Amino acid sequence: MYKPKTLFEKVWDSHVVLEREGEPTLLYIDLHLVHEVTSPQAFEGLRLANRTVRRPDLTFATIDHNIPTTSDERFHIKDQIAAQQIATLRRNCAGAGIPLFDVGSGRQGIVHVIGPELGLTQPGMTVVCGDSHTSTHGAFGALAFGVGTSEVEHVLATQCVSQKKPRSMRIGISGALPDGTSSKDLILEIIRRLGTDGGTGHVIEYAGEAIRGLTMEERMTMCNMSIECGARAGMVAPDETTFAYLDGRPYAPPGEAWDKAIARWQPLATDEGAHFDKDITIDASHLAPIVTWGTNPGMSAPITATVPGPDNAQDESERNAILAALDYMGLQPGTRIEDIALDRVFIGSCTNGRLEDLRSAAKVLRGYKVHNRVTVLVVPGSEAVKQAAEREGLDSIFTEAGAQWREPGCSMCLGMNPDILAPKQRCASTSNRNFEGRQGRGARTHLVSPAVAAAAAVAGHFVDVRGWEYRK
Repeated sequence: MYKPKTLFEKVWDSHVVLEREGEPTLLYIDLHLVHEVTSPQAFEGLRLANRTVRRPDLTFATIDHNIPTTSDERFHIKDQIAAQQIATLRRNCAGAGIPLFDVGSGRQGIVHVIGPELGLTQPGMTVVCGDSHTSTHGAFGALAFGVGTSEVEHVLATQCVSQKKPRSMRIGISGALPDGTSSKDLILEIIRRLGTDGGTGHVIEYAGEAIRGLTMEERMTMCNMSIECGARAGMVAPDETTFAYLDGRPYAPPGEAWDKAIARWQPLATDEGAHFDKDITIDASHLAPIVTWGTNPGMSAPITATVPGPDNAQDESERNAILAALDYMGLQPGTRIEDIALDRVFIGSCTNGRLEDLRSAAKVLRGYKVHNRVTVLVVPGSEAVKQAAEREGLDSIFTEAGAQWREPGCSMCLGMNPDILAPKQRCASTSNRNFEGRQGRGARTHLVSPAVAAAAAVAGHFVDVRGWEYRK
């Protein structure tokens, strides 16, 4: 008798190469994405072992983490380590026959932006990359997760990876997102409720009315930050929204192959009666914009709330964590979130650097000027996103407001390129992590949605964007 399966189980089971009791499972990998930071050691390992890349046709590379985002620096990189990593990736790709989406190709960008927009990411795939936010690609019904450098080498050599099978969790989201909120607010709220370890050892499937109502770009934001609650991956079952997004993209199946692909993808849904190790339901209909106040993505609050204090802690460990976070962030308990003043605003990253994110921010900024105390960087997630935004005139909205319109890259998401904060500078960021030093030594990061970031850029402090006066 057929046992009902979850979406995760269907994808996992169809990629098992070798399974032995008490040992990790050997999985076949359909798509391997590579960038300049985690790949040099892996390629060097291949050379030392006299091995070659087994499936260069299933491996794709781009430059994103440490590429500067100003036009003049992109081709004359001052940081010698960054320049060496990028040059090394170019040599490695040329030597192995791996396609590289280089600067100026029209396809360069953040690895988790270009994979979906090129149609490389498809339902039912297994996808890996030497980057924790590979979970982004799960929005397509793929099983996607980050791997370490030694695993990158293993995939290059064998097109397989060894993994312990995770447990499964379903988070059902009922209701519809209220006006002024977004999938970024929803995933921050989920992380706030679960904690940064609530999903540890699990693959999360997001389901329910609110998820079905999200666009693909919004679903990618959800899956992108699944890792921030400890999950191994996040997934959304493919549907007509998924198929419409993929149709006609450069690497999507063409012609008759498209119809066959749809036939393969349509059964990729959790069966009725399938078992989840955890099953959680959340009502999204009363969601408010969320702002992080601390030093991990779980330390957040509704924008209308106040900064919590140690008295809010459940135990001594949490009390110490709150005290340490408040000290690092330079905040006092009881401070209204909306009273927190800002120095910088960053709109971009693999979480919120897509076209819809830029549209959301531009809608808020249209007709306004950035506060004279605030520096704003708007960094599209890819060259294709940049070109599309410029065709729509979004770049003019940003620059007329006083924001800087940059070239594609990871930028201020992490302190690995020139776009960093000075110590104690406070930033509203649409990225995915607010760890100590993430955006620069001593930098203070608040994670928010693109709309909240844009409103904060104008006001100079956080603002409840639900009451924003939009200008034409």
